[in-house]
Amino acid sequence: MLLFALTAHEVAHAWTAYRQGDDTAFKLGRITLNPIPHLDPVMSLALPAVLWFLTNGAFTFGGAKPVPIVTRNFRNYVKGDLIVSSAGIITNILLAVICTILFVVVGLIHDVAAELGTSTVDAAQRMLTWGIYLNLLLAGFNLIPIPPLDGSRLFYHALPPAAGAWYRSLDRFGMLPLLALLLLFRPVLGLFLAPTYWAFTKLLGLALPFAVGAGWNIFAS
Repeated sequence: MLLFALTAHEVAHAWTAYRQGDDTAFKLGRITLNPIPHLDPVMSLALPAVLWFLTNGAFTFGGAKPVPIVTRNFRNYVKGDLIVSSAGIITNILLAVICTILFVVVGLIHDVAAELGTSTVDAAQRMLTWGIYLNLLLAGFNLIPIPPLDGSRLFYHALPPAAGAWYRSLDRFGMLPLLALLLLFRPVLGLFLAPTYWAFTKLLGLALPFAVGAGWNIFAS
């Protein structure tokens, strides 16, 4: 579920950039649901593994390979930048909603098709629950207005020109501002992600009446 959510997020960026006039990602083969072109050896594999082992499983962080975008190729810079920057976030939100609908559909099918085993449906619904959670988490996390996340590009266009130019200059620090938030300001991160947990509770609340199997109270809480 995580691999698909990450892949869909990056494909959304690549596809919308192509539609807005930038074919950079298209030429690099990034408009594909094959996850391999979207994985980065460091960000997707090495960094999460190292952080996981260094913190004894208490913390990890990683991501997919960023989609290369040349904004000067957009037919309309501001419109194109807003569309492309929000595309991954919108895609993950839509996938969370789709996973919720599939959760309900699978439960309804189980009610009318006795040959569909309870254990199979229970496993599918738990997988879909992770789909809801991970897609919402990716959407909420990427909305944080800190470079290099998508939210920083959306926030940039809401600022006056001078403030926007200063804010955009933070890109030169790469991942450092984001890592500082993750490692040193965890309560602030929790505030940013509060809407994500609220949305997960609401969507899961809609799905749980159709749950099959036992032990779902742990998700309800």
